[in-house]
Amino acid sequence: MPSPRRLLALPLVIAPLGAVGWLWLMLLSPWTYDRPDHLSPVQEGPHRLFVYGTLRYAPVRWLVYGRTGDPERVVLPGYRREGLDLVVDHGSRVEGLLLRLDAEELSRLDRYERLGYRYERIRVTLVDGCEVWSYQRLED
Repeated sequence: MPSPRRLLALPLVIAPLGAVGWLWLMLLSPWTYDRPDHLSPVQEGPHRLFVYGTLRYAPVRWLVYGRTGDPERVVLPGYRREGLDLVVDHGSRVEGLLLRLDAEELSRLDRYERLGYRYERIRVTLVDGCEVWSYQRLED
């Protein structure tokens, strides 16, 4: 019979392995995302992307596309954040980050956001007039 000490240590080993497995499955595995055929291929970069949710966090960016980048704080006028979505609201604004990406990095972010299934990539205009990409949740 295993000692109580070993039984207590078991979750400390299993939890990190489970987290790593889940991240690999969601971000890198060939089985969890197929880019829909109706989407155009990602054009060669550079690309600029406004992010307002989990991608504001450097560790998430590093896991998703391999680097934290050099993000810039920006503001998106005419929208409000509603959970994990952007909703048009002419009197509101959303604070976020501007990421500069190449085509491969944008493809990895498309995969992370499940482009075509969960989100679409739209063009938005920041408060400084710069037109950039952002992800907006698809309607059910």
